[in-house]
Amino acid sequence: MELLGLSEQHARTLLIHHRWDVQKLLADLVEKEKDRLFAEAGVTVLESRCHFTSQSRSEETCYICMEDIPIEQVTTMDCGHCFCNNCWTEHFIVKINEGQSRRIRCMAHKCNAICDEAIVRNLVNARDPDLAERFERFLLESYIEDNTMVKWCPSVPHCGNAIRVEDEIYCEVECACGLQFCFGCSSEAHSPCSCLMWKLWAKKCKDESETVNWMTVNTKPCPKCYKPVEKNGGCNLVSCICGQPFCWVCGGATGRDHTWTSISGHSCGRYKEDTEKKAERAKRDLYRYMHYHNHYKAHTDSFKLEAKLKETIQGKISILEDNSTSDKDCSWVTNGLYRLFRSRRVLSYSYPFAYYMFGDDLFKDEMTKEETERKQHLFEDQQQQLESNVEKLSKFIEEPFDTYAMDKVMEIRMQVINLTVITDRLCTKMYECIENDLLGCLQFETHNIAPYKSKGVEKASELPVWSTKADFYLAHSSGINGGTVEHNDPSGTQNNERGCSSRKRTRREARGDGLFDLNLPA
Repeated sequence: MELLGLSEQHARTLLIHHRWDVQKLLADLVEKEKDRLFAEAGVTVLESRCHFTSQSRSEETCYICMEDIPIEQVTTMDCGHCFCNNCWTEHFIVKINEGQSRRIRCMAHKCNAICDEAIVRNLVNARDPDLAERFERFLLESYIEDNTMVKWCPSVPHCGNAIRVEDEIYCEVECACGLQFCFGCSSEAHSPCSCLMWKLWAKKCKDESETVNWMTVNTKPCPKCYKPVEKNGGCNLVSCICGQPFCWVCGGATGRDHTWTSISGHSCGRYKEDTEKKAERAKRDLYRYMHYHNHYKAHTDSFKLEAKLKETIQGKISILEDNSTSDKDCSWVTNGLYRLFRSRRVLSYSYPFAYYMFGDDLFKDEMTKEETERKQHLFEDQQQQLESNVEKLSKFIEEPFDTYAMDKVMEIRMQVINLTVITDRLCTKMYECIENDLLGCLQFETHNIAPYKSKGVEKASELPVWSTKADFYLAHSSGINGGTVEHNDPSGTQNNERGCSSRKRTRREARGDGLFDLNLPA
């Protein structure tokens, strides 16, 4: 913050106020006057500060407890307000316990200045070291929780890692613990679905919305107790468990006597358009959801089963290398396996995307019916091509090639290599279609998706814990704009070459080693 001529404490206060967004801070500096910017953030910089350490005065009156205090037991904040250390300490303890560690304001009346963190730390530590440590932890975590470019890993149990990205928050990352997740919404990696699409899909799969649709299609409410009744026979005169008979055709209450053609005291020959339309729409929506859900579930199940192939494949590779006399390069097997994982994952999430992209939930007013049908046909053609080649790749990967003759192995090798390249190109082509022809043409809503990366989800490198909290804040605030950050810490710090790094906090429980890499080898 040399541009503003501020101390480290004041620079950090400004960054916290702007949620560690340097670009927003600089934009506000241009738009607003310097004094207004400082006042909103709680930064007070006095040109000439009054010092109370005069030799002629040995005591100072604290206007909180109204007692005369020795001058060495009083503290003056940057705003110029001076109170005794005991009053300051009580004020800080209350604010920390209230969860206001990040922005503790001066306790003078109508003063909005933010207190110096070093003073807070020292005074509280003298009274309660555990609370001072808690205060430091809150400050440490405030950078992550307030910064849109940094997030905690959502692993359960928590691994203690935090991930930082440099340029784009709409991406998928992999923590050092092995968990892959969407940086935008902290849920599982779900590209090509947008975060909103995945949120709606996950809720739809978990709640009872489709149960309600099924009940709308297959049951009718009793006209007396309003409980849903399912018809289990051919007669249109049904009876609820409460004893009320009613007509299945129209749902109206009736008597119990009836003939083959009529029910006594009842006639329902009038057509009710709204009721029929509602039932037909519910039935259509149910069948549509079942179509996309069944395909999504099928590919998700296939992905889980194919994930178990890794150990089997390693055994086949070992046998193949032992039997081979000339070519011992079996990278085509592992490349094909990882391409299968990546493509299968993309394929499974493409069905929730299609469900919302071409439905009425999100984009009803974005496209005409004809335009929707045309784009749906285009997308489904690409989806089917990808699905066909993924299944072929899966078939060849599962072949017992370790038992085949070398000629047969070379034939399978060429098939796997070709399908690996084809599926990668088809995934790229599908993403281009989604980004340019589908989501890119929206006028009223903006949906961002994580871009397709041929080598898989970005991996975060691990940054060591630094010795001081000031190093933590300075290093990250100077590195928000991207690029490698240099530090004076002896342990050394380095960003991942793809702009993704991780930061640790206290572990609650270590994760197991059951996860394995689903990305392509570098």
